[in-house]
Amino acid sequence: MGNNNKAEIPSGKALVIDLTDAPEYQPLLKGVPQTSGMRSGRVYLKPGEECGQHSTKAHEETLVFLSGKGVALIGENETSFKVGRGKICYIPPNTLHNVKNTGDLPLVYIYCVAPVSPAVADHADEHQHQH
Repeated sequence: MGNNNKAEIPSGKALVIDLTDAPEYQPLLKGVPQTSGMRSGRVYLKPGEECGQHSTKAHEETLVFLSGKGVALIGENETSFKVGRGKICYIPPNTLHNVKNTGDLPLVYIYCVAPVSPAVADHADEHQHQH
């Protein structure tokens, strides 16, 4: 186990990863076998940029905002929430979402995505589609 390659660290082992200041995406946790299923990354959005609408599917997600300001557009109706430095945003399973930088400075945040149990994912999917 003399190899220091973080991508090969088996699940169940603690690790520390340095965040960069680079104006680009930085993968952090890549899932199994590095973790038990959680994935994470550092997102860097320039003014006017957005991450693009996508779904959490059978995962829940937390966004931790480090700098900048913007909006999180959550759900099929794109309900708008103000986000930025000092805020976190929770996104439940099976939820469409997008993050847009509305400020003059970069919007930087960490996302953490974790799988939910099949029973929770099925229930969340049923609840979302009952109108």
